[in-house]
Amino acid sequence: MTTQPSTNSAQPSINNDVYNELGDRWYEADDDPVALLRAEARHRTPWVVERLAALGPAKDCRVLDIGCGGGFLSNALAESSFQVTGIDVSKSSLDVAKRFDTTQSVRYLEGDAYELPFAENSFDAACALDFLEHVDDPGRVIAEAARVLRPGGLFFFYTFNRTLLSRLLVIDFVERFVKNVPPNLHLHSMFIKPDEMRGMCRAAGLSVEELVGVRPEVFSTEFLHLLRSGRVKPSFRFQFTRSTAVAYLGFGRLG
Repeated sequence: MTTQPSTNSAQPSINNDVYNELGDRWYEADDDPVALLRAEARHRTPWVVERLAALGPAKDCRVLDIGCGGGFLSNALAESSFQVTGIDVSKSSLDVAKRFDTTQSVRYLEGDAYELPFAENSFDAACALDFLEHVDDPGRVIAEAARVLRPGGLFFFYTFNRTLLSRLLVIDFVERFVKNVPPNLHLHSMFIKPDEMRGMCRAAGLSVEELVGVRPEVFSTEFLHLLRSGRVKPSFRFQFTRSTAVAYLGFGRLG
């Protein structure tokens, strides 16, 4: 996951080092919060693919996945025939992403989200999912994403809202019930309110066209299994909701 170190010594630093240590657990662990990340990715990806389809044939659509981590989104988009580039500072995560790329078509690169190594108009779409809450300056990341987009290009985002409910569910609940949660996996102070997201997008020349809430299916048998065992079943599900109080997915258009 592409990250920058915190510069505020008065606040705890977010723990991004954990992503360097996962190895194949990115795809295989059920006793780790990364399993929730996999479930989120399964839920979000069809939504992203459906909106990318409006840009034209997948084979002609160039997509940048910023902070691609183990490649959940990149590899899924490649399986749908998109031209995908994934960028991250974690070499070990990129190695995993490459191994699990069934198409062997994704271009994976080490790189900094604050200074993307691409020219303007390089991509039809850029994505920053489960990422903006891990950097000190998300507005700068969004501005860089907009810089490399063609006019009319799409910027997809997914992050957590800074509310009491998100603190309880995303931080307190996960730390209590999911196995092997490292300290400071998320910091509530780094969560982003939707109005803040819209403002950062607007400053980068992006107009937010759609935004939808996301939360886990809390009354499912899979959720109850998690409560009892601390493990995440492969069938664990998330759902879309009108409320953005926990998390939200959306996209903006350039120009």
